[in-house]
Amino acid sequence: MQFIVVIPARYASTRLPGKPLRDIKGIPMVQHVWQQACKSSAARVVIATDDKRIKEAATAFGAEVCMTRDDHISGTDRLQEVAQTLGLSNDQIVVNVQGDEPLIPPEVIDQVATNLANSSTAGVATLCEPLGSVVDFVNPNTVKLVADAMGNALYFSRAPIPFPRDKSLGSDNSLPEDARRHIGIYAYKVASINQFVDWDIAPLERLESLEQLRFLANGIAIHVADACAPVPGGVDTEDDLNNVINAL
Repeated sequence: MQFIVVIPARYASTRLPGKPLRDIKGIPMVQHVWQQACKSSAARVVIATDDKRIKEAATAFGAEVCMTRDDHISGTDRLQEVAQTLGLSNDQIVVNVQGDEPLIPPEVIDQVATNLANSSTAGVATLCEPLGSVVDFVNPNTVKLVADAMGNALYFSRAPIPFPRDKSLGSDNSLPEDARRHIGIYAYKVASINQFVDWDIAPLERLESLEQLRFLANGIAIHVADACAPVPGGVDTEDDLNNVINAL
């Protein structure tokens, strides 16, 4: 099984401008992500960006860079442009590793790619982890999911799912045993992302602002599994950045 990693890196972040180039222990954030991805079993690691400053920095530390348009609506659209530019075949597996996750464990990159390769039904694979906090369970910024017995996603939502009808969510002990937080790492077959860009935005995707719902709305199965290692959150704010610096 062979796969490649694509790391989208946009300069224009509203909450943390220039985020991919922010300094962490003397090197830019995107270099940390690239180094973690290079520790995985990926045959190739590519940084996808629409900004020349990021391209120059990435080229300087030895990364392969693919320039993309700056008008993509979603990250999946950007990934499809990269697949097209690189001439990837329809059965090629591509893992999307976010450019703001400098602590991403290499083993989960391998895991999500392997899960997709081993699935006979899925066109996409992703990961999750158990939820242990009622605060996170009801937080709309924490995306939850439910899956079937075969490990394929039934739904992703910002709402608390599955909701325990006969329990009061008064303490962490009242959480459903199968409450899961979605971890935003994806493995795709190129054929699936080629289909994605041809579909209209799905009504549920628009309502929840979750682009993975477009796959489900169009009959593409998404395999999900608990991550094999803890996955720290990404960097969205100055506080997040300082937490990563302290962790390193």
